[in-house]
Amino acid sequence: MSKLNFHNNRVMQDRRSVCIFLPNDESLNIIINVKVLCHQLLVQVCDLLRLKDCHLFGLSVIQNNEHVYMELSQKLYKYCPKEWKKEASKGIDQFGPPMIIHFRVQYYVENGRLISDRIARYYYYWHLRKQVLHSQCMLQEEAYFLLAAFALQADLGNFKRNKHYGKYFEPEAYFPSWVITKRGKDYILKHIPNMHKDQFALTASEAHLKYIKEAIRLDDIAVHYYRLYKDKREIEASLTLGLTTRGIQIFQNISEEKQLLYDFPWTNVGKLVFVGKKFEILPDGLPSARKLIYYTGCPMRSRHLLELLSSSHRLYMNLQPVLRHIRKLEENEGVGVRDSCHSFKGERVLGVTITQVSRILKTLLTSYHLGRTESR
Repeated sequence: MSKLNFHNNRVMQDRRSVCIFLPNDESLNIIINVKVLCHQLLVQVCDLLRLKDCHLFGLSVIQNNEHVYMELSQKLYKYCPKEWKKEASKGIDQFGPPMIIHFRVQYYVENGRLISDRIARYYYYWHLRKQVLHSQCMLQEEAYFLLAAFALQADLGNFKRNKHYGKYFEPEAYFPSWVITKRGKDYILKHIPNMHKDQFALTASEAHLKYIKEAIRLDDIAVHYYRLYKDKREIEASLTLGLTTRGIQIFQNISEEKQLLYDFPWTNVGKLVFVGKKFEILPDGLPSARKLIYYTGCPMRSRHLLELLSSSHRLYMNLQPVLRHIRKLEENEGVGVRDSCHSFKGERVLGVTITQVSRILKTLLTSYHLGRTESR
């Protein structure tokens, strides 16, 4: 069969290669039209992954060591390198270097049961797995051992004495480097098998739920970090904005560490204002003179942060009634993940179904994904 010549075929000239990095270290290589909408690419990725509920996920590119999430109503070339857009394909098997895109969690939720699609929950779990490897919660060291036990149960199934002994897993895949340095690999390989054994009979899905619940408790896991500047003249950013499930944090950058300056729950954020490069936070209950003023560096970053913060705020506020329902069910029945998870498979949770939760997520996030949020 003869190959089409790209230079003589206008349709094929507009084709480009993209590589989608997934949370579980796998990747997808896709050939697309350079003028495709970001939304269309996300739908294609979800179809390939057989993922039905993708509302918590987004596509991002890394710019200046930060994940910039794509506005899905925009065309892909808005985010691509200029060389990638201009490069002419040289043959049907000779595309240039692919554009690197990340499929990752864009909106964090506090409870894994809000994620009804098991494949979506699987990738949410893997996103948290990667976050844990960079976590620095030194005072919660025991949490990393429990997380490793849940992850081993999810990845390998029940502990088997004749199979799971010695170095049957790589500590680097389950622990932050500082834990390995402090305790040593031998210590970890000696003590984790018993903790793995304690998770006997948990299914992979149940282990994912336990992992998500425990990981979210760590302060630096379900967070997006972005640089901020104290004033326009600052060259190196001296501040970091942390977007959490519950609100906004402002950190002072000291060497390679972050010192918390402000922690604003969403309920205490009165207004967010982005004007050009300027970013203002007006806390509730304080006079306007007490507003906090920072700078983002460029208007495009301001727009990205405004949309991400606004959508995260709406999601948090609207999910609170559902989360209260779930917590009440767990408290009233006094059941653990293994027993209670069966009550969430499309059944009613005090008048709310998981299908309805999925619809809530879809409704709340559509305005961000397919439109532009101007202000909160």
